[in-house]
This record gives sequence, C-alpha cells and structure tokens, in this order.
Amino acid sequence: MKRADAEKVLVIACGMIAREVLAVKERLGLDHVDLTCLPAEFHYYPDRIAPAMDAAIEKARAEGYKHIFAGYADCGTGGMLDKVLEKHGVERMPGPHCFAFYQGMDAFAKIGEDDMMSFYMTDFLCRQFEAFFIKPLGLDRHPELAKDFFGNYEKVIYLAQTDDPELEKVAIGAAKMLGLGYEKRRTGYGDLEPGLAHAAGQS
Repeated sequence: MKRADAEKVLVIACGMIAREVLAVKERLGLDHVDLTCLPAEFHYYPDRIAPAMDAAIEKARAEGYKHIFAGYADCGTGGMLDKVLEKHGVERMPGPHCFAFYQGMDAFAKIGEDDMMSFYMTDFLCRQFEAFFIKPLGLDRHPELAKDFFGNYEKVIYLAQTDDPELEKVAIGAAKMLGLGYEKRRTGYGDLEPGLAHAAGQS
C-alpha cells in the first residue's frame, strides 16, 4: 500500500551510505522521504551508533516524524542498535553490515565465510580511502605498517555501487599498495533499494 504523499518518512542513515540513499530515493521517486545522517566515522566507533540513533529518533519524533527508518545494519553494535530501534518501533536494514546488504542477504549468506579474509571496499570507501584509512593509520608516513594492519587479509573485494573507472582505480591501487589480491563485484545498491521502498510504503 502506498503511503500518502503528506506522510513524510525520515531515513536516519549512516553517512557512509548517504549518496546511495539519495540515488535510490531519486530513482524510485520517493519525494516524501527525507534523509538525515549520523557521522560516517562511527564506522570506527560502533559503540556510538546506538546512543546517537536514540537521540536522533527522539529529535525526529519531536519534529513530528511518525515514520522513521534506520539506514543501518547492525554495523558492529552487537545488538545494541536493535534495542534502541525496538524501543522506538523503528525498522532497519537487515544483516550485519552494509557490505552484506549491498551484496544482498541471500548472496552474502552463500559467500560470507569465503570472504572472511577479504577487505571490503565500497564506492564511499574508494572516495574516502585516504581520509578513512591512509591518514588515520599513518600509512602516508609509514607505508611499511600496511602489513601490520592488513597482513591477515588475502584480497580486496570492491563492492561497486556504480561503474566509475576512477573509483575502481582507487580500489586496484589499494590492493596493490596492501599487497593483496583484487576482485570487483558489481553489486549496485543490493537490498538497499527494496529496503527503502518498503520503508517508504511502496511494498
């Protein structure tokens, strides 16, 4: 059943998937969906996600939003995010992390164990590779530390949301710098698209 145009839906998402949420919103014509994001850096600090989501939902309710959707998987919160969302009656994306729902949960269930020694990259992480990995880990000053940080990985898997040669160039360069194998999987937006369609009342 389609939700009435006047009934706004707020998606509170991880900043790492903001561009993708907006792309899906445009593709599906979800004009009644608004987006706000928690900091992408919470990728490094998953203990901050649940309390920040709690505060964001409280704020959204005070602003009059009745329909809210969390643009997150569990994302390392160990179930703490689910406790917050259950308290507020808010749904989220399925799965353990965005790397799973980009591939689709059915596909991820089949290959998840095989990927245990793989380092995932997405369009966002390709765009922000230097800011998210090189500088914080000091690899710009001490590239020799790459083996210490990434020595247990076997390959880089680039989960591509779009076909952008410049982004793939970054992923290939990252694999080479880290001394890892390379694989590209063209996932598109995976389960994010049906997830947002459901949240928007179109499924």
